[in-house]
Amino acid sequence: MIEVRNLVKRYGRRCAVDHLSFTVEDGQIFGFLGPNGAGKSTTMNIMTGYLAPTDGEVLVDGHSILEEPEEAKRRIGYLPEQPPLYPDMTVREYLSFAAELKGIAKKDRKEQLAKAITLTHLEDAEHRLIRNLSKGYRQRVGLAQAILGFPKVIILDEPTVGLDPRQVVEIRDVIRQLAEDHTVIISSHILSEIRAICDQVLIIRKGKLVACDTPDRLEEILSADNAIELVAKGGQEAVEAVLQSVPGITQQTVTAQAGGTTRITLRTETDSREMLFLSFAAAGLPLLELRTKNASLEEVFLDLTAEDDNLAAKAARLLTGQAVATDDSTDEGGERA
Repeated sequence: MIEVRNLVKRYGRRCAVDHLSFTVEDGQIFGFLGPNGAGKSTTMNIMTGYLAPTDGEVLVDGHSILEEPEEAKRRIGYLPEQPPLYPDMTVREYLSFAAELKGIAKKDRKEQLAKAITLTHLEDAEHRLIRNLSKGYRQRVGLAQAILGFPKVIILDEPTVGLDPRQVVEIRDVIRQLAEDHTVIISSHILSEIRAICDQVLIIRKGKLVACDTPDRLEEILSADNAIELVAKGGQEAVEAVLQSVPGITQQTVTAQAGGTTRITLRTETDSREMLFLSFAAAGLPLLELRTKNASLEEVFLDLTAEDDNLAAKAARLLTGQAVATDDSTDEGGERA
């Protein structure tokens, strides 16, 4: 388990990490999200002991990264965004060197190397020079280095950056395997990847925590209020005429499609699905689709990390269950497009 308590990192006047606190439980795949410059990599570097915080502390399985660095680091495997590889070594030479640096006993090294190579599917490349490997294979070598010693916590910073779709799937499968016996913290800008494999998601903005929950829960809470999507069989003008007869519509987008159908996305003051169904039926325009519109993890991320401070604050208040202010300064630009 990792505990981050009131973490602060300043560079001169700039605060890269601003009183950040969270806990990662054993056995979780924990997604760490934020826009560029939000403080993700800085936080990860502090968690792994590469950087010292300005204030606060990090505990790894109860050991302080500052007061007991060797004990804490022994429990962490780390793959930074740029894997620390030596291109003139073969894969096996590099992993042997990494095992020695990690203090893995000689009697255990052969078995450890074999397990790491097998888990990352490097059997065909172990005697090749790293400089001659593709981007995907280099990423696997970095991952194999991170899992040597099989520490309790494995931290991966953008592990699939630059990989093709097949390689992404392979790395994702490796992460799932690791999660059977380890706690995995993964930072990525590929939100579909986070959605697919993470049990818990933490989102930071300007160095501050703005959300921490399961992907399902975040999407549920931030789903657009009374947003409805419909597809009707009929032309755009006929559809718009029906919508004019339905009270309480506050926003609508109507788009004609091929095949004589029209797609509608709208918001209403209350749940108007039944009224919409009856109105379109009365007009002789069959509804081919009628469903509520849920926010995706991507929409959640965009809302919570918006450049507009008012919009981001509004989304954050929804997550904490606070009432959203209705003054002009809060509402301006605060509605989902």
